[in-house]
Amino acid sequence: MSINDPQWGRGSQNNNQNNNKPDGKKPPEGPPDLDQLWKDFTQKLGRLFGQNGAGDNGGNFSPDSSGAKVGASLIVAVIALVWLSSGFFIVQEGQTAVITTFGKFSHQTSAGFNWRWPYPVQGHEIVNLSQVRTVEIGYKKGSKERESLMLTDDENIVDIQFAVQYTLNNAADWLYNNRDQEEMILQVAETVVREVVGKSSMDFVLYEGREKIALDVSAGMQKILNAYGSGVLVAQVTMQNVQAPEQVQAVFEDAQKAKQDKERLKNEGIAYANDVIPKARGEASRMIQEAEAYKGSIVANAQGNASRFQQVLVEYQKAPAITRDRMYLETMQQIFANTSKVMMDTKTGNNMIYLPLDKIQGDQAAKVAPAAPAQVTIPAAEQIPTVEMRYGKDGRSKDNRDTREREGR
Repeated sequence: MSINDPQWGRGSQNNNQNNNKPDGKKPPEGPPDLDQLWKDFTQKLGRLFGQNGAGDNGGNFSPDSSGAKVGASLIVAVIALVWLSSGFFIVQEGQTAVITTFGKFSHQTSAGFNWRWPYPVQGHEIVNLSQVRTVEIGYKKGSKERESLMLTDDENIVDIQFAVQYTLNNAADWLYNNRDQEEMILQVAETVVREVVGKSSMDFVLYEGREKIALDVSAGMQKILNAYGSGVLVAQVTMQNVQAPEQVQAVFEDAQKAKQDKERLKNEGIAYANDVIPKARGEASRMIQEAEAYKGSIVANAQGNASRFQQVLVEYQKAPAITRDRMYLETMQQIFANTSKVMMDTKTGNNMIYLPLDKIQGDQAAKVAPAAPAQVTIPAAEQIPTVEMRYGKDGRSKDNRDTREREGR
């Protein structure tokens, strides 16, 4: 029967007669015939490609074997094309793809449009190499409440919280050399930090040594991770919080305040010393310069006096008596010129004494005025009388003068 026959799919006349039985009952329908379905499918494919089969024996059709083969080949080709096209994939910039063949590592691909054999022959996994990953330690998550407590070299306990930032430099090592990568990095970081802190004092860890500890931890972690073949590159270690345990935090803060007060007082003392010492040195330098100047003045005066004495000595050696009398007279003249007292001889009663008190008082006031501007009135009872001696004709003064002349000769 041809596929275009109007009776195709409607059954034979016998079937119609059986269906139109007087009792009106239809025979029970069985499961579909798989062979008949396959024949129908191949016939449709033959019609699609223009190959018609000739019918015989009352219109029964026998499918053409070549058309069936072409249809099957086309189906296989489409399926194969779809299967092969499933092997294309795209890798973004900063990422890489790890290719496995039957579950075993094969190679890595770079960014761009790539192709691999489809599943189940090959598979791929994309790994982001440029992503910065972070592992935090010491935040008391889960059951690890004591991971932040560490022992220092001076047997003190510190609470440290830090973070490790890392990237990947080998995707294959990252995927296949370790099972739990983040747990591995966490354990390595904790181990290295405990080692570094255990070699440092508490003050060094809390204050000035944070940067150095972070650098040492980064170097130690990188060394261990390279030995593990983890494919990890440690980017940075950040010491986020370092303090004493909560149980002794108050006492520790008091001790730190005392140390800060000590440092403050020490700095104030240093500042005061830096302010006072230069002033004292300047004052000492000034006093030394004044002393040197005074020394030079005194030495110069002494040398001048010594030179004058030498000159007087030379003159004295030439005429000792005359020089002695002259020096005596000059000295007495200077003495009497600065005093208001008058010496007189009371043994001679013939001399007339004349005392010019008004003139003497005027000269004395003129001498005292520059030194003491205030004028003081001297009572008459306290004034010292000034006398002028005039010798009589007894020739006493003449005899004395002749005696001095003879001694000079």
